[in-house]
Amino acid sequence: MTPSPTPPPVPSGPPADRGPLRRLRARGRDEAHRTASPLELFFDLCFVVAVAQAGIQLVHSVAEGHAGEGILDYAMIFFAVWWAWMNFSWFASAYDNDDVLYRVVTLVQIAGVLVLAAGVSQAFEDHDYLVVWLGYVIMRLALASQWLRAARAAEGAERTTALRYAGGVLLCQVGWLGLLLLPEGARPWWFLVMALLEMCVPLFAERGRPTSWHPRHIAERYGLFTIIVLGETIAAATIAVKSGIDENDALGELLPIASGGLLIIFAAWWIYFVVPIHGHLRSNRQAFLWGYGHYVVFASAAAIGAGLEVAVEQTVGEAHISLLAASAAVTLPTALYLLTVWALHSRHFKAGIAQQLVLPTTALLVICCTFLGDWAVLTAGVVCVLSVVAGETLAARPARARQSSSPAG
Repeated sequence: MTPSPTPPPVPSGPPADRGPLRRLRARGRDEAHRTASPLELFFDLCFVVAVAQAGIQLVHSVAEGHAGEGILDYAMIFFAVWWAWMNFSWFASAYDNDDVLYRVVTLVQIAGVLVLAAGVSQAFEDHDYLVVWLGYVIMRLALASQWLRAARAAEGAERTTALRYAGGVLLCQVGWLGLLLLPEGARPWWFLVMALLEMCVPLFAERGRPTSWHPRHIAERYGLFTIIVLGETIAAATIAVKSGIDENDALGELLPIASGGLLIIFAAWWIYFVVPIHGHLRSNRQAFLWGYGHYVVFASAAAIGAGLEVAVEQTVGEAHISLLAASAAVTLPTALYLLTVWALHSRHFKAGIAQQLVLPTTALLVICCTFLGDWAVLTAGVVCVLSVVAGETLAARPARARQSSSPAG
């Protein structure tokens, strides 16, 4: 993908007209003090309901010994949730005018994800995607209407971009009918085709004129969703540990899992937010790769919580899998999270081979912890914390060296 041309300058700030209905015009990339709105925060919290449902079903699948099938279903459901969230977030960054109609259509999208969440269990257990598809239809039709509204207020290349988005969303939605009509064995392959087509829509739509998304706002939106997903992971793991203690009086056996899980999540938060990423998002080429890659970041972060639940169930004898498999349910998504955050975030701010190797080495060591039996999760947590310490220590060395070599030092 070649870098997209810089969009023409647009007025900064929200529209001056504060009436209940306003023209949906583009906002400026240089807008000062741009932050997530209360509606966006509410949007994120409601989307996590669907993430939590997918996590619960993943736990059941893995604990029953159907890890491969469960992971495939989880990947498909999570894509629908993530893609709808991402499309809204980038649209809002460019066009949010916070009028009555914009709010209502956004609430319709929230209703759609709640419908989708209600169908997650059917998708996992019976491979019945009707309710999931219906929820996705609601979200996507609402988004297409927003793009059509933006096109109505735009001219020239900007109008073409908005119409391309609306058309692409609607055409892809027709394609998703394949999940209802095709034989069960063909559905994963059709999902892969449709997911690739969905991800091509922004690349095609913004080829002539990119939208005026705001780098700081986008970085904040992704960061906030990361926090919410990690928070859901802590909540799910806490409930699992509490249930294990209440029902099986297994505090001693569960304490290493609880402690290790908490260390992993704390380290995951630290590693993600150690660098300000907005400065890296200078063009569509960089931003799209970064934004698309967060599918793995979000999915693996949520899967860590599911893995901790599986580890708890295995410890108290409620999961029909081995200790090795239960440990891998925690260590593998943790390692995947570390590698993806390094690839998307950290490597752009690391100086020297030592700093660059910290997270890849940590991911490898976390995988090795899988084979440590009852201490696998706790050891993985300790390794993640040591990774944070090593990263901070190596990052501080150049600063100390510059300070000592300066005249004032």
